[in-house]
Amino acid sequence: MMSGNAPLAAYNDLPLRHGRAARDRRFYRAYGLTIASEVTLPELEPAAPAAADVLITIGPIDLPKPSLEAATDFRFEPDRQYLAWHAVGAFLITDGCRIEIEPAPGVDDTLIAFPLLGPVMALLLHRRGLLVLHASAIAVAGSSAIFMGDKGAGKSTTASAMIRAGHELLTDDVVALDMTNPNHPMIVPGFPQIKLAADAAAAISPGEAEVRPQVHPAIDKMQHRLHGAFSHAKVPATRIYILERGERADVTPLPGIAALPAIIKFSYVTRFGRAALPSNFAEMHLRQCAWLADRVGVCRLEVPTGLDRIGEAVTLIERDLAAGHP
Repeated sequence: MMSGNAPLAAYNDLPLRHGRAARDRRFYRAYGLTIASEVTLPELEPAAPAAADVLITIGPIDLPKPSLEAATDFRFEPDRQYLAWHAVGAFLITDGCRIEIEPAPGVDDTLIAFPLLGPVMALLLHRRGLLVLHASAIAVAGSSAIFMGDKGAGKSTTASAMIRAGHELLTDDVVALDMTNPNHPMIVPGFPQIKLAADAAAAISPGEAEVRPQVHPAIDKMQHRLHGAFSHAKVPATRIYILERGERADVTPLPGIAALPAIIKFSYVTRFGRAALPSNFAEMHLRQCAWLADRVGVCRLEVPTGLDRIGEAVTLIERDLAAGHP
């Protein structure tokens, strides 16, 4: 089964679907950007027509497509980045402000949006100078909690439990940080949607939300579109929690020597490999990760196994944030 945290190559396993939505240009707001898109993106918040920061178009891309055997083709150049999945389509990012898409035959907008709002958007944000983490983030009374961890660690589940406790979602899966002022890293709000496995969604509903149709039978996480409980404003990055399973809820601060490698490990661009970090971007990325590790508390958070005990972790997180930096 495939989840929102699956490796990039997992998009190759999706069978083709039929039907295409209309190609009228629509305007949306996400990550502080105005997005004009020919792909219908109900996951995002609609916006009034305006000068677009990012333009998303549909049309042919004059680059080789991956074969069924090769499955993927990723190419990274200084001014453009190309990501193609045989079963979904090809995506060409240019100058951090344009995404061209050539869908695979029979693929509709709902399936296109899955990689578009995940790895493709993450790479575009990285190219625009943001530090992008593969994580979820919650706003808590002017502070924030960023949840990182390996697949199955419970990032979205913990974030959903925080929402149920009265806090607000900042972003799920793709966390973008504005490092313009290195002393005050800020989390840029994404869009009001969180992906949850069926058992987590049934046990800890994030509140008033619309459960969107399943993207594809091979994708086991359902998309929950929040009608509230979403922060529209940037929030200071306060604490990073690296989730692990444990017998009881526990928070342990990580020393700087361990914090930096953890941030690098869960930064989104590292999923693409060294080719996605040419020399100038590699230097900037390492500097941003070091700034974050130096200025934001990084902790290991043990989350008890079992959804019935997730409240223990929520209480501990609230107390830890209220107490300030370790």
